[in-house]
Amino acid sequence: MSKQPTSAYVHIPFCTQICYYCDFSKVFIKNQPVDDYLRALIAEWDSYGIKTLKTLYIGGGTPTAISAKQLAYLLDNLTKNLDLESLEEFTIEANPGDLTADKIAVLKNSAVNRVSLGVQTFNDRHLKKIGRSHNEAQIYESIDALKQAGFDNISIDLIYALPGQTIEDVRDNVQKALALDIPHLSLYSLILEHHTVFMNRMRRGKLNLPTEDLEAEMFEYIIDQLEQNGFEHYEISNFTKPGFESRHNLMYWDNAEYYGVGAGASGYLDGVRYRNRGPIQHYLKGVVNGNARLSEEVLTLDEKMEEELFLGLRKKTGVSTTRFEEKFGLSFWTRYGQVVRDLERDGLLIVEKDNVRMTKKGLFLGDTVAEKFILE
Repeated sequence: MSKQPTSAYVHIPFCTQICYYCDFSKVFIKNQPVDDYLRALIAEWDSYGIKTLKTLYIGGGTPTAISAKQLAYLLDNLTKNLDLESLEEFTIEANPGDLTADKIAVLKNSAVNRVSLGVQTFNDRHLKKIGRSHNEAQIYESIDALKQAGFDNISIDLIYALPGQTIEDVRDNVQKALALDIPHLSLYSLILEHHTVFMNRMRRGKLNLPTEDLEAEMFEYIIDQLEQNGFEHYEISNFTKPGFESRHNLMYWDNAEYYGVGAGASGYLDGVRYRNRGPIQHYLKGVVNGNARLSEEVLTLDEKMEEELFLGLRKKTGVSTTRFEEKFGLSFWTRYGQVVRDLERDGLLIVEKDNVRMTKKGLFLGDTVAEKFILE
């Protein structure tokens, strides 16, 4: 029996409205069976018999789209059997428009100690253009209210390379983000996903996106400004003040196993990567029948090694060759030496002691570098 995972992800698929770039498992909350969903989710949660966790993360959708009463039910039931002493980080995602005073009061009364706010941009015009329902003023109100309630571990998400966005817009966003005085920022470039409003617009030639050169300039500017202001660029898209790294996300990048609970959630247990049923009614039926899962994939050794590198290279510290060899019982250099030398020569990788990590140029190209480690 492998040792129990120390992390769990819980999915709340409801949103107060659907953003134009999002392809996550989500539904518009109106007329949805939210109470039934929460009961089913807790039944699935209880079936794992989880007692000890280091990190717990509630994502979505928008977890704060549900009512304060529903939120209290969710948080109480997730933690009723947990040893709260060993729970280091308990994150919930929230939207600036949804964080009412009664919901913040529920969070304050719970074990949640980290809040991740989906800000995306401070520009009201751009917020409308990407289908967000909040405005700039609500961002400040939410952060002030969270700080007043005693939350100091606050993170925000921002998206750059948005349609029609200029480098000036990005500068403005970064300055406003720094002025918030919070310890963690996630900055993602816009990725066009299938079945989204934006992808349909692009196919019709109606989406004016920044060029790749401009996107690279935005990326450089963001890293430069944040590092000058005391943030460490510890993962491709993530920046932290000392000690405020997202421990839950580090668990993913370290390729550790975790529980995934809720409709459309993914998990990784006993060498099996699984995905739960996505549509809510399918998920509810699945839970009643004792199987919420839609698919399971037993990873081969090759796939496990590929994932170790794909995920690990996202971190600033990169991949430890010693840890790799302890985990897989194979020589890292025999297997990947040539790939590393080629990428080093191209200025995309650096080898430091037993760590292999990406350069700044490598980080911008991210996945294309990681793909070189998929050996035929």
